[in-house]
Amino acid sequence: MGQTNITSWGGFVFLGFSSFGELQLLLFAIFLSLYLITLASNVFIIVVIRLDSQLHTPMYLFLSYLSFSETCYTLGIIPRMLFGLALGDQAISYVGCAAQMFFSASWACTNCFLLAVMGFDRYVAICAPLHYASRMHPTFCAQLVGTSFLSGYFFGLGMTLVIFHLRFCSSHEIQHFFCDTPPVLSLACGDAGLSELGILILSLLVLLVSFSLITISYSYILAAVLKIPSAKGQKKAFSTCASHLTVVIVHYGCASFMYLRPKASYCLERDQLIAVTYTVVTPLLSPIVYSLRNRAVKAALKNAFQRLVGKG
Repeated sequence: MGQTNITSWGGFVFLGFSSFGELQLLLFAIFLSLYLITLASNVFIIVVIRLDSQLHTPMYLFLSYLSFSETCYTLGIIPRMLFGLALGDQAISYVGCAAQMFFSASWACTNCFLLAVMGFDRYVAICAPLHYASRMHPTFCAQLVGTSFLSGYFFGLGMTLVIFHLRFCSSHEIQHFFCDTPPVLSLACGDAGLSELGILILSLLVLLVSFSLITISYSYILAAVLKIPSAKGQKKAFSTCASHLTVVIVHYGCASFMYLRPKASYCLERDQLIAVTYTVVTPLLSPIVYSLRNRAVKAALKNAFQRLVGKG
């Protein structure tokens, strides 16, 4: 089996949770609970923003698309993971693995670009408030969202093609719980140095370009806020950015650790823990953070809940 050509065999086997034995059912219950909460939270955010006219602004439009993107990202990974934990079937076809990598990478990249767009929105709101309505008009916002989605698909396709043009013959066992680029790349035959370099370059383009845009936006925001004479005014300005900054730090911290490293530094146990955080916990973070720290969202959620209870 050690030298089986995986392309002819037609599939892979996940070994990510194989060492947990009987604890797999407990993991299934925990991950299922977290996933249902994540799914419900993101869908609820989208619906509330859609129905509440007071939230029909660019800031909340971008938040709704981020929730949509996070939901799609988890749909490509977690249901398959839960299926494997519940039934013990950890096999995935070659085509299925490529599809899972494409969709997960595409939505992960889309999240990065949407976070950069949200940072730009905060920059315009704080640094040019009198021109906010004219600059962030609906057509321009739609273009920003569309560009984020198309860019995500482009980079996701590039990463998938870089990996799946290789031959896999060292093993068909993926030391992970989904078809992520580092563990799949480690199964390639021969020298995969060019492919590793290609993944690193694509990851750098996505993470550094989007994070650089966020950094530039917040540099201007910081300069503008420091010019506000009152401490109360500074606090109010920073509070509008706190939720976004919290999500950015967690998102880019995990993503950078996972993808901006050479293959030699991979560690199964540590990488799985980071991957679980990135795929299960981080998508739950956005709706929770925005719900707890944003007064408008909290008020809209409260009103929606009251209407729901009243109808019940």
